[in-house]
Amino acid sequence: MNQYNPSQIEAKWQNYWQKHKIFAAEFPSDKPKYYTLCMFPYPSGSGLHVGHPLSYTAIDILARYKRMKGFNVLNPMGWDAFGLPTERAALREGRHPATITTENVANFKHQLLKLGFSFDWDREISTSSVDYYRWTQWIFLKLHEKGLAYLAEVPVNWCPAQGTVLANEEVVDGKYVETGEPVERRMMKQWMLKITAYAERLLHDLDDLDWPAGVMEMQRQWIGRSEGAEVSFAIAGTEKHFIVYTTRPDTLFGATYCVLAPEHPLVESITSEEKKEEVLRYVEAAKNRSDLDRQASKEKTGVWTGSYAINPVNNERIPIWVADYVLSGYGTGAIMAVPAHDERDHAFAKTFSLPIIPVISTPEGHNIQEEAYTGDGTAINSGSFNDMDVHTFKRAIIEWLEEQKLGTGKVNYKLRDWLFSRQRYWGEPFPVVHTEDGNVHALPESALPISLPHIDAFKPTADGQPPLARAEEWLHTTWNGQKAVRETNTMPQWAGSCWYYLRYMDPNNNLAAFSPEAVSYWKDVDIYIGGVEHAVLHLLYARFWHKVLYDCGLVPTKEPFRKLFNQGMILAYSYRDSVGKYYHPSDVEKRDNQFFVQGTDTEVFSQVEKMSKSKKNTVDPLDIVKEYGTDTLRMYEMFMGPLEQVKPWQSSGCKGIRNFLQKVWRLFVDSSGQAKDFSTANRAVRKALHVAIQEADQGFSVMKFNTPISKMMEFINTVKGTTPDKKTSEIFIKILSPYAPHIAEEIWSLWGYNNTLAYEPWPIFDPSALIEDEIQIVIQVQGKLRARINVAATASKEEILEIAKNHENISNRLEGKTIIKEIFVPKKLINFVVR
Repeated sequence: MNQYNPSQIEAKWQNYWQKHKIFAAEFPSDKPKYYTLCMFPYPSGSGLHVGHPLSYTAIDILARYKRMKGFNVLNPMGWDAFGLPTERAALREGRHPATITTENVANFKHQLLKLGFSFDWDREISTSSVDYYRWTQWIFLKLHEKGLAYLAEVPVNWCPAQGTVLANEEVVDGKYVETGEPVERRMMKQWMLKITAYAERLLHDLDDLDWPAGVMEMQRQWIGRSEGAEVSFAIAGTEKHFIVYTTRPDTLFGATYCVLAPEHPLVESITSEEKKEEVLRYVEAAKNRSDLDRQASKEKTGVWTGSYAINPVNNERIPIWVADYVLSGYGTGAIMAVPAHDERDHAFAKTFSLPIIPVISTPEGHNIQEEAYTGDGTAINSGSFNDMDVHTFKRAIIEWLEEQKLGTGKVNYKLRDWLFSRQRYWGEPFPVVHTEDGNVHALPESALPISLPHIDAFKPTADGQPPLARAEEWLHTTWNGQKAVRETNTMPQWAGSCWYYLRYMDPNNNLAAFSPEAVSYWKDVDIYIGGVEHAVLHLLYARFWHKVLYDCGLVPTKEPFRKLFNQGMILAYSYRDSVGKYYHPSDVEKRDNQFFVQGTDTEVFSQVEKMSKSKKNTVDPLDIVKEYGTDTLRMYEMFMGPLEQVKPWQSSGCKGIRNFLQKVWRLFVDSSGQAKDFSTANRAVRKALHVAIQEADQGFSVMKFNTPISKMMEFINTVKGTTPDKKTSEIFIKILSPYAPHIAEEIWSLWGYNNTLAYEPWPIFDPSALIEDEIQIVIQVQGKLRARINVAATASKEEILEIAKNHENISNRLEGKTIIKEIFVPKKLINFVVR
């Protein structure tokens, strides 16, 4: 029986590819290079679900295509293996993070091998391997050497339950988003990386990238470049002053109050005695709110310090408030508030009944007391600057401030230096030591690697020190004869992912992170694919490190990722009851168009959500492989819709792809499992084939794979059960092979070829195959269809009209009539209007 059986052929070809290292990238090589990369996974205990292979399949299809186009393709895979989730699992399970990581990596790799991806496994890396992180430590030393790594006392989000600092993005409403545990703000000495030194270059060089516009805009917003002025405000009755940064110095005359961040160092000293208790309570409450939470809150809160500032342009006394919508980490931690021309300031002023004074002309009918005006206009209520337009006023007021030594023009950025310390065990140790005299010393490169010591307890010590403080023997060392202790903080998970694409270029080098020859050849990543959730942090951090390495003369390009593509997300149906408990689909039954927990009257509700183990809606890709085959899974994920779109998973959708592959098998393989004899050429088949080639070529250029699959299906339907000629058959199998490599390799081998398809030349599209020798024309009389005629594609209008008039179904309807109009639509129809 002529049945396509993927379980028999897929393991065979996966073993063949592995044994013969078919996908090993060459170096050195005379071929042009092409570097494909998907964001490497964090090897969690739950393994891969069917959403994960989406990006891997897309990049794999492109990699296979590029090999057939003659490129030397680097398509690597590795593991982002350090991080807090594994450390939490170690605490829960009472096992070492290294053991858990090894198990998880093995499971992930097993799944990926079963999915037939053409990764070069000889280049596999893991960020938690000492052979890898010694070079992460080496890059840290380069940053330190350039003055870009430093220790500073900074406010941080501290989670007592986890015993570590959390990023702002991990805290909402004063709680850790993963666990709901309370988070508090603390001042702590932390390692910082001076990413702000690269702010302008990180912004400017975005213009040279082939990235999604949305991602670039997110980075621009995150960097947040603005032009304005720093202005000095004296504090009435004291010798003290503070600096504010404003992008609207043209509105200085409208400043009716100032606001300090709760963390501002002047808050305590300028607060009057009668306001101290109220201000202290407010400051303490604000400390436990994250920066994101404080900025996002619509409710405006604050408290007056009891003190006044002097507006430098008109010497007016204006009250100084403390409010948590002002952040100590942006600008100077102090603002001048112009409620007439800033919506946030306006809301605050309305809440606390503060003056609202317009200093820019407003449109007729605009009530400035009810709504701020943020548009352009001319200066009013601004002394000698009245009647100036906004742009002229900005230049003039900055010049005046500088002349009076009250301020200066300033470019500012929202981007803050990168907090680089974590108080946990499972991360890269810092290559630094602290001596008894209080100094900090970077270790020499010859001391690397600083290996992570083995400990069995991963919580902070009783006195609040990070877990590494438990490794007594490792902790105590010497520096130039002095007693010293090693740094007990570890690097964040971002560290290993900042440069992993470079290690893939030269992964087995024991003498350097990568050789000059390797990076000179591979240069940068030609296409990088991953989720949009990494649009800012990972991508911004990696760009920063790359630029530092470029400045050190270690890499030849200014940017790491030439082209970026964000794949969409595959969602899944989940089922939960009225109290929020989730149920596995196998525990749910449908009755009268409603869902219930099987055998009960408990109603559950279906909705499409992100796949999650907690929602019990994940689908194991190996379950799909077992039922339908790997090639079916690969093609179905590409056929579901445009790669960048979000779409719901339906396992039943695999049936259509499986049927298509079964048709392919039956077309070329007979009932005994041997290759069928070839037939003769057919023009319609040749046209369908070259349409498929054309769509495939276009699809690869824009990462669009669903349409090429549909054109391959149309080709199979055009063949209509006959076996095409040898050349056509071979071309079709070649264009199918990136999508369904196992079935393609098997059919190729049945034709007697001993070489893999992986490096066969890609077919060349022939536009002439799409030219019709004959076209069909619809003939109408009085707008009604009366006949169809086939004519030569090159026939003239006059020739076609003559043939139409002489057609038996037309001539008898024209007999005795006068043709008053001949409507001719080239290649489509003729309509005779008669009377």
